Amino acid sequence: QVQLVESGGGLVQAGGSLRLSCAASGRAFSSYSMGWFRQAPGKEREFVAVINWSGTNQYYAASVKGRFTISRDNAKNTVWLQMNNLKPEDTAVYYCAAGRDRASYVVESMYPYWGQGTQVTVSS
Repeated sequence: QVQLVESGGGLVQAGGSLRLSCAASGRAFSSYSMGWFRQAPGKEREFVAVINWSGTNQYYAASVKGRFTISRDNAKNTVWLQMNNLKPEDTAVYYCAAGRDRASYVVESMYPYWGQGTQVTVSS
């Protein structure tokens, strides 16, 4: 079992930055990849970014590439999502998720563990 707790969401103006954190407990943190997903009002949850177990490989959705950075520290059992140059269309509930193993995935079904989500609102 893995427990995940996100933090760092809030209200920010367009062009601003936020840093989301996700603290993990339970199974050994380095045994699985970590992903970030988001769900905007009235829309399905979508993939944002993933980082492999060691932190050496990252992959991003096209909509956030170049603006968001995912990172992790296995010693601290934490993954972060640095979000820069935020846009109103980034407004959503952001979820961190733990992958089923060390490989990186972009589909929700490969993530058995999820946090409760943190709200990010970007005003224009």
